[in-house]
Amino acid sequence: MSAHPTAQQPTPQAEGQVPDDAADRVQPGRRVRLAVDRPMRLDSGIEIGGFQIAYQTYGTLNADRSNAIMVCHALTGDHFVAETHPVTGKPGWWEMLVGPGKPVDTDRYFVICSNVLGGCLGSSGPKDTDPATGLPYGLSFPVVTIGDMVRAQKLLVEHLGIDKLFCVIGGSMGGMQVLQWAVAYPESVFAAVPIATAARHSAQNIAFHEVGRQAIMADPEWRGGSYLLEGTRPEAGLAVARMAAHITYLSEAALHRKFGRNLQDRKAITYGFDADFQVESYLRYQGAAFVERFDANSYLYITRAMDYFDLAADAGGSLANAFRPGGKTTPVRFCLASFSSDWLFPTSESRAIVHALNAVAANVSFVEIGTDKGHDAFLLDEPEFHQVIHGFLEGCAEHRGLSVRRRAR
Repeated sequence: MSAHPTAQQPTPQAEGQVPDDAADRVQPGRRVRLAVDRPMRLDSGIEIGGFQIAYQTYGTLNADRSNAIMVCHALTGDHFVAETHPVTGKPGWWEMLVGPGKPVDTDRYFVICSNVLGGCLGSSGPKDTDPATGLPYGLSFPVVTIGDMVRAQKLLVEHLGIDKLFCVIGGSMGGMQVLQWAVAYPESVFAAVPIATAARHSAQNIAFHEVGRQAIMADPEWRGGSYLLEGTRPEAGLAVARMAAHITYLSEAALHRKFGRNLQDRKAITYGFDADFQVESYLRYQGAAFVERFDANSYLYITRAMDYFDLAADAGGSLANAFRPGGKTTPVRFCLASFSSDWLFPTSESRAIVHALNAVAANVSFVEIGTDKGHDAFLLDEPEFHQVIHGFLEGCAEHRGLSVRRRAR
């Protein structure tokens, strides 16, 4: 697939070059679309050009451009990491961790977060218009991978005139992106924090994703992926996909604590198929809310990207070799975190990554946080987890001699 470039937009610079207007591009709080007008080769072999990356920045880039942190979002996340979401009106999805005086301190660090390629909140994806036809791409948009998402992020970082990121951090699918950054661009990353993630998607997780995709595609309003052309949406299928996925984000203990077998607004069961139980009502609410902000085809594409992720695939099947670029130990400093009740990405997955890093004598620390909140714990109020992130970043900043001087205006 090829697309026409947007000539009015700035072209990303080659790595190591600082564009003349870079100072304007890194103003704090900017919400910008980067129009990339040179083709990028995807892992599928297809070249894509003229795509857009929507991103948001927080904080101020320092004088030597050494304090930039890339935050990578999870499956249904976006670039509104630390501000009120413009669609839902809810707080940013990581406001507990990112902001002034918080573990990812925007008074100290310049934080970048972009909507992934294939997404539906500003970055190019299947809901966008194909300039060659004037119609929504739908399923003609090329399949993307985690590697493609990170490749696009790298172009964004170059566009901002940043040679080396101080840190890349993210959980779940965001953690996959962090690992991909560290393996694909080890000289461009000082520190990496993969959270509640894995080096490849398990058969169980692929199976859950397939259930969600089939729910969408079985909805008659999906129309073979061409629903936007016909003015409809597969809301029922997408809602069911979200409901099924949401169960995997919680633990049995968390579900029991929040809902148990409590009935929903009634004293007795109805002997019917309305939402008798609170947990049923909760899941229905989650599904209904999700369809208001997410595109069904994007859900297909992004879940597929997670399924295809396998960090060792290009290293002869050896995860350790993935962290030995050019036969040398990766220079990236790692901090991995998992959660004891996470059965979607269990601690064993993080330990496998730690063992591979230990095998090449990499700089790595690891912590398992005890909690009953399940996979979603990385998005919730977990003081120990927040302390770990703060401590690791502080240690890295001290080791790097991080300058936080304000950029001259």
